[in-house]
Amino acid sequence: MKERNSKQSILLFLKGVAMGAADVVPGVSGGTIAFISGIYEELIETIDKLNFSFFKYWKKEGFKATWKYYNLTFLTVLLSGILLSILSFARIIGWLLENEPIIVWSFFFGLILASIHYIGKQISPWNFRVILAILFATAISYYITLAEPVASPENNWYIFISGFIAIIAMILPGISGSFILLLLGSYQVIIETLNQFSLSITTLNWELFSTSVLRLVTFAIGAILGIKLFSKVLNWLFKNYKNPTLAILTGFMIGALNKIWPWKEVLSWRENSQGDQVPFLEKSIFPTNFDGDPQIINAIIFAILGFLSIFILEYIARKKVKPQ
Repeated sequence: MKERNSKQSILLFLKGVAMGAADVVPGVSGGTIAFISGIYEELIETIDKLNFSFFKYWKKEGFKATWKYYNLTFLTVLLSGILLSILSFARIIGWLLENEPIIVWSFFFGLILASIHYIGKQISPWNFRVILAILFATAISYYITLAEPVASPENNWYIFISGFIAIIAMILPGISGSFILLLLGSYQVIIETLNQFSLSITTLNWELFSTSVLRLVTFAIGAILGIKLFSKVLNWLFKNYKNPTLAILTGFMIGALNKIWPWKEVLSWRENSQGDQVPFLEKSIFPTNFDGDPQIINAIIFAILGFLSIFILEYIARKKVKPQ
């Protein structure tokens, strides 16, 4: 692990900020930003090395040597940037979801469409097994978007499971953790919780603070367990079964487009932790059947912007790895 001076540490912090912003937006992966910015391999290696032997090494070698051995300066600086960015962007996204939902979901829809293209074009060669895997994953994913949730997304164990599954996406370039949260129905809950956490600090509201911290800690524990259990498995799958893995991921994203479709009809409602009525079951409908202003032109514009965002990131990534 390389040592960093102050300038390099600031740059690393800014890379964390970029990763955090990407992880808040469904369709953009923090792993993609890590790959583009040249810290992906170091991040994976650092995460993989960090385990319970940390305490044994600390007892034997001392804190300073342990901190250096486990590359904790890198991890601390990077995570600080990620956390600051997530808290900042969550407030913006939360406001937009409440006030401009069609525009936001249209932008996300474009992001996912471009991500499907980005992941799918990495499949080589195409054959019957690949097509079958895509169709199977698409069907499963689509069914999940239609299924009634087994629990409220605000339930602590459901938040734990959401963290466990979503964090896996962070270590895969091209796959978004926020996208997984969307599919699980937990995205808005996590955004609201982050906003409540920020609000509780500025208003010194202890009740709001304790509630939001409990949820965030529950999510974090699930995320830590998820990334430790699956980081090696996912890397192994990509090294040994890359084509089938990419095919399943592609199908997974295709089927989930139903979840992100901007125009919905609410079938049933639930009460959230603030006592407000929020949608529980929804179905996708045509814009012409939407109850309200469908904002079709704006939706198309923002879907195109979302689509182009992935292509810009892809262009930067290609330029980054291009031989000099």
